[in-house]
Amino acid sequence: MKRHDRRWTVVAAIAVLMGAMGMTYAQSLFKLPRRQPDNRNVARTADERNGVPTWEVDPAFKTDVFTFVRVEYDSPRRPSAWMTDYPDSDLNFSFRLQQLTSLKVDPNGRILRLTDQELFQYPFIYMIEPGGIVLSDDEVVALRRYLLNGGFLMVDDFWGEREYAVFYRAIKQVFPEREPIELPLEHPIFHCVYDLKEKPQVPSIGVALYGRSSGITWEREDAKNPHYRGIFDDKDRLMVMICHNTDLGDGWEREGEDPWYFTEFAEKKAYPMGINIIFYAMTH
Repeated sequence: MKRHDRRWTVVAAIAVLMGAMGMTYAQSLFKLPRRQPDNRNVARTADERNGVPTWEVDPAFKTDVFTFVRVEYDSPRRPSAWMTDYPDSDLNFSFRLQQLTSLKVDPNGRILRLTDQELFQYPFIYMIEPGGIVLSDDEVVALRRYLLNGGFLMVDDFWGEREYAVFYRAIKQVFPEREPIELPLEHPIFHCVYDLKEKPQVPSIGVALYGRSSGITWEREDAKNPHYRGIFDDKDRLMVMICHNTDLGDGWEREGEDPWYFTEFAEKKAYPMGINIIFYAMTH
């Protein structure tokens, strides 16, 4: 992987906003019982997509499309943590990215372990709920190699100091000499496509509805403030984006369940922040 080929920078550089997000799709998306993923790297049928629209990828550019890659990892405390919000989060976000920008996107996405050699075919990977994560020695080496060779990791949906401490220990295994740095609101990642006026905190839909009258958007008492921390390489390239005390993935997954949640959290916060992160990662 040679900084994931410069074609990704060219493709992403022309990604522009195509229009405001409408309510038609979100209001028509009714949730079905969540299924365990089997054959999960195979294109899903319409039923398995839970109503999320699909689209054709030009065969001539099949390897040049953006692919949402979810990381499968071990977590003794909660073995299924890596699956949180799957598959609707990944499907919805891929659809919105295809819909709202000129970036060409794979409608299906992938799930890979850090030791899978396929990882190096993709410039972006997503890790969710790492508050109990345990990395093997091989995974530590693979993730370090992936990131230092141009890869980008987005970490999402973990809350409070205890969960952060667990993830911090894991990422320090990968980069003992590098420290996560809080990104100021002035950083371009908050403004490169959508101009965000605050660091967005997105709660799960249950917390949002429960706290609607009081304005509570945090899931724990020690998680009131959202944090967006970055880890940089020696050339000051952002390699890791750590979204702590926020749940962007639930904003993507649950967008069709409640119009208020869609408007206040999916439309205004979760999708804009997610699109900004993808755009910034692919152009730097």
